[in-house]
Amino acid sequence: MSISKEILAVILGGGAGTRLYPLTASRSKPAVPIAGKYRLVDIPISNCMNSNINRMFVLTQFNSASLNRHIKNTYHFSAFSAAFVDILAAEQTPDNPTWFQGTADAVRQSLRHITPFESEYVLILSGDQLYQMDFSEMLENHKKCGADISIATIPVAEREAPEFGILKAADGFITSFVEKPKKDILSEWISDTGDEMRHQGRNYLASMGIYIFNRKLLFDLLENEKKDATDFGKEIIPESIHKYKVCSYQYDGYWTDIGNIYSFFEANISLTKDIPEFNLFDNKNAIYTRARMLPPAKISGSTLEKTVIAEGSIINASRVENTVVGIRSRIGNGTTVVNSYLMGNDYFETIQDMNLARQNGQPILGIGDRCYIKNAIVDKNVRIGDDVRINGGSHLENCDHALYTVKDGIVVVKKGAVIPNGFVI
Repeated sequence: MSISKEILAVILGGGAGTRLYPLTASRSKPAVPIAGKYRLVDIPISNCMNSNINRMFVLTQFNSASLNRHIKNTYHFSAFSAAFVDILAAEQTPDNPTWFQGTADAVRQSLRHITPFESEYVLILSGDQLYQMDFSEMLENHKKCGADISIATIPVAEREAPEFGILKAADGFITSFVEKPKKDILSEWISDTGDEMRHQGRNYLASMGIYIFNRKLLFDLLENEKKDATDFGKEIIPESIHKYKVCSYQYDGYWTDIGNIYSFFEANISLTKDIPEFNLFDNKNAIYTRARMLPPAKISGSTLEKTVIAEGSIINASRVENTVVGIRSRIGNGTTVVNSYLMGNDYFETIQDMNLARQNGQPILGIGDRCYIKNAIVDKNVRIGDDVRINGGSHLENCDHALYTVKDGIVVVKKGAVIPNGFVI
């Protein structure tokens, strides 16, 4: 049986995404733009497609309109193919009047939609992680071990370990698991992660939140044995370790969990490195997204240093450094942008629109002239006037303003905000 018929993928859209606020104020976490032209949900979907897994469900609950629109406009398969990416939004039914209560409950409530599609295995993924992984290798390992459940694991250092579910394994099978352990017990959870990982100080095996279940077992756990459990990581996985064969599949590549503004910011800025850990230029692991048919970027009089620029941009800045510039961005004359992520715009402003905006004393779409922007995330469709200064850093306290939010020294300019001339943050 081919892998496309053997396995179904279920991508969890996440909850309200409060730690990514204000980026999630009007969109779900998987719909947040990343790397200038993609959405977070494109990452797990692309990993599935590159692994020849082409039947996918995306489970959503909060602010899902833009995510629905993106998936509808992006993932079209041949009429002669069984491939699909379907949205399963939380819904109230006569037998279940509640919304999703957690990751396991979300899958449980979606089983009646998944049931008609045959498979031997179910792959469960998170919609808010950045990585490139061949799931066919994980499935082969699952079958080779004769496992009931497989968990993708990654070696992490002591500093990161308290943020994850940490486990111990023997002969490839997981023997114990603890969710977000306190630092004083970490010494008990050191694992043999291999010589290379040990030299990097990565001595703890963390769950990546990526699971393969034998289909029959998954259905039985959710519908019968653990019918009240709401979460995979906190309930179903720990309680299954001593009853079922739970295998660890160790992944040694790049992986990051986009859990908060700082990790999101770092993941994007790291793409500007000479050789980034997440490789957008990999022939075998392409990241798929909506084809927008935009013109190439236009740049005039700018010094660019370690900068990623998406199509449709018009850049007249004096300097852009360590920055990701998103689709349809516009940066005015004499402006400097450093260590920032500009998400870009959903549309081009016409000359008539620009003239009308100027007549009304409103900045035009994009970033104006003689601005200085550092350590910032500028969300979509923002209007920043001339001589604006945004200088993020540790000197700024966390706050939430009508136009922007500051978190961990990063200034996040809110979607659609209008920043007047001379404004200083």
